[in-house]
Amino acid sequence: MFSNAQKKINFDEGWKFHFGHAANPDKDFNYSTATIFSKSGGAAKTAIDPKFIDSTWTNVNLPHDWAVELPFEYSPSFDVESHGYKPVGGLYPETSIGWYRKHFTVDKKEANERFQIQFDGIFRNASIWINGFFVGTNMSGYVGASYDITDYMNFDKENVIVVRVDATQYEGWFYEGAGIYRHVWLNQYNNLFIPEGGLYVFPKVKGKNASVNIETTVENKNLNPSQCIVYSYITDRNGKILAKTGEQKLSLAVNGKSTIKQKLNVNNVRLWDLDNPYLYKAFSVVKQNGEIVYQTKTRFGVRSVRFDAKDGFFLNGKHLKIQGTNNHQDHAGIGSALPDYMQYYRIKLLKKLGSNAYRASHNAPTKELLEACDSLGMLVLNEQRLLNSSPEYMDQFERLILRDRNHPSVFLWSIGNEEGWIQKTEHGKKIAQTLLAKQKELDPSRTSTYAADMGNEFNGVNEVIPIRGFNYRQFAVADYHRDHPNQPLLGTEMGSTVTTRGIYEKDEIRAYVPDQDITAPWWASKAEDWWKLAAENDYWLGGFVWTGFDYRGEPTPYKWPNVSSHFGIIDVCGFPKNIYYYYQSWWTNEDVLHISPHWNWPEKVGKPIDIWVNSNADEVELFLNGKSLGKKVMPRNSHLNWTVNYEPGTLEAIGYKKGKKLTSKIETTGVAYNVVLTPDKNFLTADGKDATVVNISITDDKGREVPVADNMVKFYLTGDAKIIGVGNGDPSSHEPDKCKDGMWQRSAFNGKCQVIILAGKTAGSIKLEAKANGLKSASATITLVK
Repeated sequence: MFSNAQKKINFDEGWKFHFGHAANPDKDFNYSTATIFSKSGGAAKTAIDPKFIDSTWTNVNLPHDWAVELPFEYSPSFDVESHGYKPVGGLYPETSIGWYRKHFTVDKKEANERFQIQFDGIFRNASIWINGFFVGTNMSGYVGASYDITDYMNFDKENVIVVRVDATQYEGWFYEGAGIYRHVWLNQYNNLFIPEGGLYVFPKVKGKNASVNIETTVENKNLNPSQCIVYSYITDRNGKILAKTGEQKLSLAVNGKSTIKQKLNVNNVRLWDLDNPYLYKAFSVVKQNGEIVYQTKTRFGVRSVRFDAKDGFFLNGKHLKIQGTNNHQDHAGIGSALPDYMQYYRIKLLKKLGSNAYRASHNAPTKELLEACDSLGMLVLNEQRLLNSSPEYMDQFERLILRDRNHPSVFLWSIGNEEGWIQKTEHGKKIAQTLLAKQKELDPSRTSTYAADMGNEFNGVNEVIPIRGFNYRQFAVADYHRDHPNQPLLGTEMGSTVTTRGIYEKDEIRAYVPDQDITAPWWASKAEDWWKLAAENDYWLGGFVWTGFDYRGEPTPYKWPNVSSHFGIIDVCGFPKNIYYYYQSWWTNEDVLHISPHWNWPEKVGKPIDIWVNSNADEVELFLNGKSLGKKVMPRNSHLNWTVNYEPGTLEAIGYKKGKKLTSKIETTGVAYNVVLTPDKNFLTADGKDATVVNISITDDKGREVPVADNMVKFYLTGDAKIIGVGNGDPSSHEPDKCKDGMWQRSAFNGKCQVIILAGKTAGSIKLEAKANGLKSASATITLVK
């Protein structure tokens, strides 16, 4: 059991928020004119002062992204357009500084313990104070930071944490959000403890068994040298102890830190893989004077990975083609402030697509994303934000590795992405070597790649990187392999086909592109162009499509009014586009037979329509209103086309796959009649943190989804829960993601929209009603359970 002194307290609730100002000290609570760094605790007349009155500030709970709440605003600035035309950054001083304050108390009986404030992610350049004392600044918008606040704590009276967030500068060229958008924790523990990242579990498969290396780092913050005993043990997923080390003595000087290396064997080990992601638990315990003073645990998986320059990638000795997607971290309606449930929701959608790997592009992911990948069976390429070996970036890289090295889903590190100014130079090579050395020091169980936008070029980073990453340039892979046959090759960014869900004609006014695999920017490729090469050549480890989900910002090939990307296989809500069925055909063993486009074209009667069939059937026959349009053999890793003169009715495909008959059809629908609600789950934990997605479809009177419906849908929620965001997947929609309570609404885009609901803390039922003028309304009941 854990020491009574050891606590991890979620600190997400009860914050106050107010905008500051990057250019006007009067509107920034005198921050730039006060003497806050001259004397310790000198925070008078600023919002840092513990006595400052914040009663008029806005009440918020975390995670919180203030950028998603802002209106869209046109600007020709690259920075603004890349971030989805949200008014954050140097051009918008009035909405680029955010202040947060939290009041809390701690019992006096805890006065002899240590206290740490842990921020999992703040975008960005966040300075933190407690009780008027400055404790630190974290520049990274992605790698969290923790601060020992023991010396500044009050007991039996109020404590005040203050955070000033400066989002005037960007780290990426895509929507990044703004604010404390990940969890915050108050950690309480003994002066003898295991620091963050101080438990490293490194299994090695040995036949049916596993040798598990456990490294435990212990730190002493007592005022005197300390003696302790350290031991570790492993349990199965249900808590049954499988193996335990002996107790090892350790002596630590004042402020001393030391690492103990131990080894345990697990017999008849269950391997972690994509279909059965089995997780064990490892515990490390520190005892002093016969009592447990600190204990930490981590989940881990036992698996082996191998990268072969000739034969490809192997997981647990079995060949596996990497079928990956790149993804940013935002989602429709909620920006970057995702409830934990959303990580699982998004990974489930990617697995259903057939994806087996996720690249965190281009920054440290939230811990909960990795936990979802561990639990659901998804490999992760974990990436450092910048190719730089300065103390700041080395520290970020070290924190990233120490935080994430126990996750079995993490199979590979990336030391950077598209550093065009230096990647071919001697500077780039030396920086890469420094980062690689740090990676090997902290995690010798893995290796690294680098996402290079280069063709058959070797100078610079490529000379030293263990696995060559290709961003596009798929045409150069074969030549590079010929010239460097001993270096494994991975498509770190592939595809970048641009499509808009449900749109079939180019529309430069509304900034839409057709929903088929026909349009790619000059530097990219269609899906079939790259995947055929990767699938048919063993020396390709596989690749990561740009991207799994659409994301806010980086509008391509258009600018305003487009505010989101078109790159996704899935849109920002998680609704599949047609290219989804291409990848699903060749990335899964599921039976796939999908016809596109829809069949509602009253303005095109008698005119030719291009029909696409995506399938993994051996051959497909197409019928229009019962009349055969011919049978065709399905080329592997491709699709089929027919050109048909449109007439309303039914378009049906019949496929034959290894003797099995597959059928699929699309029909001309009636007008919009019903609103249909489909919750992802009907039971939520009443903890104030659980969430669910409710997808909305517009159907006709026969229950068929109307693919062109654009009705405005209004939402009404009763019970202890709240709507936290709405979306529809329209990359040019300027409707608000956030609405005032009682005024939630969103128009359907090509028949669909979405609501995200956050649970309250009271057990019982909640009811979501959806209404649209002229349509039959609908409701969904969701149960909150303790």
